[in-house]
Amino acid sequence: MANVAGGVEAAIRSNWERLSGKPGGKALFSMLLGRMVPYSGSIGARVQELRPGYARVTLADRRKVRNHLRSVHAIALMNLAELATGLALNVGMRPDARSILKGLSIEYHKKARGTLTAEANAPLLDSNEERDLEVTTDVRDEAGDVVASAIARWRVGPRK
Repeated sequence: MANVAGGVEAAIRSNWERLSGKPGGKALFSMLLGRMVPYSGSIGARVQELRPGYARVTLADRRKVRNHLRSVHAIALMNLAELATGLALNVGMRPDARSILKGLSIEYHKKARGTLTAEANAPLLDSNEERDLEVTTDVRDEAGDVVASAIARWRVGPRK
């Protein structure tokens, strides 16, 4: 990803704007994001839509992310939820702000199979004032059923 003044958040936003409208651009952006954030990249999620305060990310059901029950592993679902909430929040932050995850809780509702989608909405921040925020997401299967619900607790504050 191209380096941009304003930190990782600005680089993510800038690269999304540059790549997402081009053929294969969303896939390339998602691959680059995975290299930038290696653990999140380990599940191979795809960013489908990204704008300040909103992210929609999908995860293909494949052997790499499955458990012994032939469904998507609980931690892959948690990783997907964290990625969606973090993108929605960070793309809407000011360049002089930063965030760090303080906690993540998740409830699993049913076995997760097929392509999964996590959508997250986060507040748009008009200051870098230190505070804690909760960002929620539901992870849905192809039928639209909620397979997991997550709450991410983020600490936002001034970039140091």
